Amino acid sequence: MSKNTPVAIEYQNVHKRFGGANCNAVDGVDLSINEGEFITILGSSGSGKTTLLKMTNRLLDPDSGNIVLFGENIRDVSPVQVRRRIGYVIQQVGLMPHMTVAQNIAIVPKLLRWDKKRIDSRVNELTALVGLEPSEFLIRYPAQLSGGQQQRIGLARALAVDPKIMLLDEPFGAIDAINRLNLQDELKRIHGGLKKTFLFVTHDINEALKLGTRVIVMNEGKVCQFDTPRNIVKNPADGFVESLIHSCREQEKFWEGLI
Repeated sequence: MSKNTPVAIEYQNVHKRFGGANCNAVDGVDLSINEGEFITILGSSGSGKTTLLKMTNRLLDPDSGNIVLFGENIRDVSPVQVRRRIGYVIQQVGLMPHMTVAQNIAIVPKLLRWDKKRIDSRVNELTALVGLEPSEFLIRYPAQLSGGQQQRIGLARALAVDPKIMLLDEPFGAIDAINRLNLQDELKRIHGGLKKTFLFVTHDINEALKLGTRVIVMNEGKVCQFDTPRNIVKNPADGFVESLIHSCREQEKFWEGLI
């Protein structure tokens, strides 16, 4: 990244604890993400990665600390405004079953009162961008799509109003292995063409290392390491990161043993 690249997201000593818990879900996260980076957040269940993501678009608020997007503290902005500036994709997709693909993608542009010609143009553009033929798919309903196709439409919907930041919470977790690899490649292509800032949560180390320009490794609410995939593999910062790398290497040995 260039020295002149703007900082897209700053987490300033962010803490979050849920009622009745013995420890923080997010514990002192303090880091900066540059505009245009593809950041993957890796950790096991309960590590705090989804909580961190949800605080970024104010689905949750931190107990202490600040989150700053392009120089603006999100505490000073209404949650609705924050969310309209950020694309958000989740594993369950959440497409409206009674709406066509075109209507699903157009939800936020309609809320923002875009004119019909602009909406139609954007819907066609995005459907093609995620690798689906508009003339074939725009009139379909979600039930007429495969899981992978639904996830593509969820991504198109999140991109509809051209957000600078995209948050993706295990979007491929329920997708079969072959489609998952295809969607990973597609997402890398889309990111490369758009130059947006992506935050992608996963518990799959292979996915995290493949997609991330840098990777945040979390455990028990803390950031264990924030670095490039190469540096994480070559120089794991602690025992937890080392155990993740070891598990990956054991998988490699298993596959080698089958050949």
